[in-house]
Amino acid sequence: MENKIYKDKKMVAEAFSDYFADLVEDKVQFHVALSGGSTPKLIFDVLATKYGNQIDWSKINFYWGDERCVPPTDDQSNFKMTFEHLFSKINVPKENIHRVLGENDPQGEAMRYANLLEINLDRVNSIPQFDLVLLGMGDDGHTASIFPHEIDLWHSEDHCVVALHPESGQKRVSINGKVINQAKEVVFLVTGSGKAEKVEEIHNQKEDYKKYPASLVIPESGKLIWFMDEEAAALI
Repeated sequence: MENKIYKDKKMVAEAFSDYFADLVEDKVQFHVALSGGSTPKLIFDVLATKYGNQIDWSKINFYWGDERCVPPTDDQSNFKMTFEHLFSKINVPKENIHRVLGENDPQGEAMRYANLLEINLDRVNSIPQFDLVLLGMGDDGHTASIFPHEIDLWHSEDHCVVALHPESGQKRVSINGKVINQAKEVVFLVTGSGKAEKVEEIHNQKEDYKKYPASLVIPESGKLIWFMDEEAAALI
């Protein structure tokens, strides 16, 4: 595990964009699972501005680690956010964008998306392998859409699961822990003081840290990077 700590969220976005551009440069094809949230929103803006004309987007296939079960026009849609902040600003083929159909029946969509991953990605030990998985972490220690109260979903046999937000009850489709940990590289994007306590517990393996899904991110490859701002990393 590697920690990369920067002064603020903007510097995190700049640093990650440079990392991403380097990572994809020599690849013939690249499969990445995206995350929602405020930090990725800023990262997508920086990527589009700084690398919009430098990266060959035709070789990159975009997926989502999780998606809210809402239509793609809904403001809560991770796809909508990504479209507005990245896809609308770059030249990426439509067939390279593999969105979770949040408007469909959640259970059926989880099965469809799992099947899509099996078809499109190489498999290692029968598990689809992304080149890169981007993750955020909630104040409660959740990641993707696997929350502490449903931590058993992490170990699900199904590549994609239907999760429930603990407060709103909103359904979400999420990849499971096996898919996350099979990725060639995994990156956490974590910013803000609200995350500092959970970051510290997970990094220092304190108290009941294993009850947080984010603590279970241990890629088989050993390639795990936490991109954080000083606020999120303040206690480690």
